[in-house]
Amino acid sequence: MTRVVSLSLPSWSTDRLRRKAGDAAPPPEAPLVLIGRDGNRRVVLAADAAALAAGLRPGMPVTKAQVLVPGLIVQDADPSADAEALDRLAIWLLRFAPIVAPDPPDGIVIDSTGADHLHGGETAMLDGLIGRLAMSGVTARAAIADSWGAAHALARYAARPTIIAPPGHGQSILESFPLSALRIAASIADGLRTLGFERIGDLLALPRAPLTLRFGPEIGRRIDQALGDTAEPIEPIRPADLIEVRRAFAEPIGAPETIARYIGKLVVQLCELLEERGLGARRLDLICHRVDNRSQAVRIGTATPVRDVKRLTRLLCDKLETISPGFGIEVVTLCATLAEPLEHKQTVSSLVEEGAPDVSDLIDTLMNRVGERAIYRLAPVASDVPERSVCRIPATAADTGASWPGHWPRPSRLLAHPEPVETVALLPDHPPVSFTWRGVRRRVKPTVPNASLANGGSAMPSWSPYVTTSASRTTPASATGSTARVTARTPPLARIAGFCMGCLDERAPLCRAPGHLAFQLPARRLFLRGALLPGRARWDRGARRRRSQLVGRDRPSP
Repeated sequence: MTRVVSLSLPSWSTDRLRRKAGDAAPPPEAPLVLIGRDGNRRVVLAADAAALAAGLRPGMPVTKAQVLVPGLIVQDADPSADAEALDRLAIWLLRFAPIVAPDPPDGIVIDSTGADHLHGGETAMLDGLIGRLAMSGVTARAAIADSWGAAHALARYAARPTIIAPPGHGQSILESFPLSALRIAASIADGLRTLGFERIGDLLALPRAPLTLRFGPEIGRRIDQALGDTAEPIEPIRPADLIEVRRAFAEPIGAPETIARYIGKLVVQLCELLEERGLGARRLDLICHRVDNRSQAVRIGTATPVRDVKRLTRLLCDKLETISPGFGIEVVTLCATLAEPLEHKQTVSSLVEEGAPDVSDLIDTLMNRVGERAIYRLAPVASDVPERSVCRIPATAADTGASWPGHWPRPSRLLAHPEPVETVALLPDHPPVSFTWRGVRRRVKPTVPNASLANGGSAMPSWSPYVTTSASRTTPASATGSTARVTARTPPLARIAGFCMGCLDERAPLCRAPGHLAFQLPARRLFLRGALLPGRARWDRGARRRRSQLVGRDRPSP
């Protein structure tokens, strides 16, 4: 089933102007409008969020806008620059799907059929798309539906900031939208409002003949496109330097064997072009244009630059089952949307030395089946927290050379679930002298021997017990040696007073402490599923026994 993404950019003109100005751009809280001429009148053509919140609207005379909002920033609009920037954004969005086209003046349409699994699903794809645009300073809303018309209406009247319509949604999601959501001309919408029509649902219940007789065929065509009854082809945008090969057929083809044979021929032509430029393909898009003005797209990716004909042909043919030829395919296009330099390498002879095994072919096969994010390697990270001591890197990435720090002793074992540990200290701020874990009491030996104490040495050991907040497993370490370290989970609402071991900043009671990983705490505290005070207990009526009392003003919910 076809799935279409509609991207709405409500403040595209002002966002582009702020990005172009850079540091010289007006502050976001300052109202900004772009003006132009409508005949002899100077009117507002675009307004940012601050101007819209102040009551300004596109089409308002400039003099009226300046009276309503003192200190209004007014600049001239540049529609041609907006259109060029929209085309560049559409080319950048080709990384999400092979079929992307601008939807002027403030939108982009993407055919995501068969490409969402490469980004972790439709939800993850939309979140990544909106997140990247937000980081670039562009306000956007996105929607996914079965047709371009339905996605266009959802993105502009229902997305906050994203919405995903279920496959096969039908006309129910469109009935409550205004008439302008059908993308009909403003004069036709005004005529329908004069007759008393306000919503799309009012038109769906009427026969088409009277509407066509009075307003022409545009209303019926737009309704059919929104419902998916009529095909609405998307003409994809292509960069000027795109490496692309194309094959048109005198008679439509539809057999899988025929499609696979011509895919092999197109791959040969594409690899010849790549070899001439010294490039290797990292991402290929195969677009099959059917006779009913619909397109079927297939996208494959590789972990490394590839120019092997057999390898690329096999990856493309593995996706043939996702192509629905319908009544036949008349044009097939194959393009390398992402290519990187690839040089010839001398193969290693087994008589001299043994070469390293190449698993990139296996990685490519798995990556195109389950998605690129599902195939990765683990690399060490310099952290004493077990849950943060590794990170994900691409499967074929070079070795980072990082290792775990040797001056931070790592825990000797990991526990699947947090377990309570009770400690005993001579004074509140002294290190523990013993702790009890799993019903066994263990004594803690100081790092300074008794002989050094007699010679005037320090009576305090060179270490301090610490607690590291984490979100997963708990890691206690045995303290029968010279050190005792406990890594524990802090309750979500616990307030802890202590020191940040990263910046040595003494802080007031902290709640979750964003940005600080480890806290140096008094030894008498216990931090496993809650901070506990030894010696204090409360009566648990349900269990008929005493339980330790939680420390802090906020306690985790049971």
